[in-house]
Amino acid sequence: MEKHPEERLSSDADPFRGDPNFMASLARGLEVIQAFTPQRRMLSISQISQKTGIPRAAVRRCLYTLGKLGFVYAADGKHFELRPRILALGHAYLASTPLARATQPVLKHLSEMLDESCSIATLDGDDILYIARVSSSRIMTIDLDIGSRLPAWSTSMGRVLLSHLPEEKLNDLLGRITMIRYTSRTVESVPALRAELKKVRQQGYALNDQELEMGLRSIAVPLMNEQGQVHAALNVGVHAGQVSAAELRERVLPELQKAARELALLLD
Repeated sequence: MEKHPEERLSSDADPFRGDPNFMASLARGLEVIQAFTPQRRMLSISQISQKTGIPRAAVRRCLYTLGKLGFVYAADGKHFELRPRILALGHAYLASTPLARATQPVLKHLSEMLDESCSIATLDGDDILYIARVSSSRIMTIDLDIGSRLPAWSTSMGRVLLSHLPEEKLNDLLGRITMIRYTSRTVESVPALRAELKKVRQQGYALNDQELEMGLRSIAVPLMNEQGQVHAALNVGVHAGQVSAAELRERVLPELQKAARELALLLD
């Protein structure tokens, strides 16, 4: 049975076995941090061990160290959660990357003009990672903010990014993902997803119509530099009951593309 991406974390270090410069303890600590998600904010030692494949004794030592450094804590001594200090780990990236640093004004303007939520994400492994977001209202049951992650294959921004991957990388990703039927509209098979990605690349945008969550529609476009390289994706999310798919294409897409052209000036 194909494992969920989160269950494969501990296997990521395998290529580095025998490398004297590779710090396995640091890698394990990072895996423990990544085990926490918006859906699983509190985890026990055994849950983290099961999720990462790291032995419980090693997980305990990682949590002890992270706790001493102020990155995690457990009010009851058993169920751990991340502390705000964890944000410092990503601050250097967000503060030094022109795209992440300079997009908020453009996103804010786009959100106010459309009166909808707007986001920018990059591809990180099999997921998309939100690096900028302006929310006009809560349209998902899942809270999304900077640093949030979602499976790339099931999101509009993810599909834009996947559609521009080299064939070999795309094949590798499609060969290991676990496709979950989030709603009755979710793409059900890898061949169907592959066909959708081909369509996305040809038309220059991705429209996700309630595949991730009923009541949510989103449309996304790539953020490219002058050489045509895709660095990130930009999207607008709307209430399906208020904005039709046709309106997304006719009213929202042109503004989204215009904003993408402005943001492209920030890319090398």
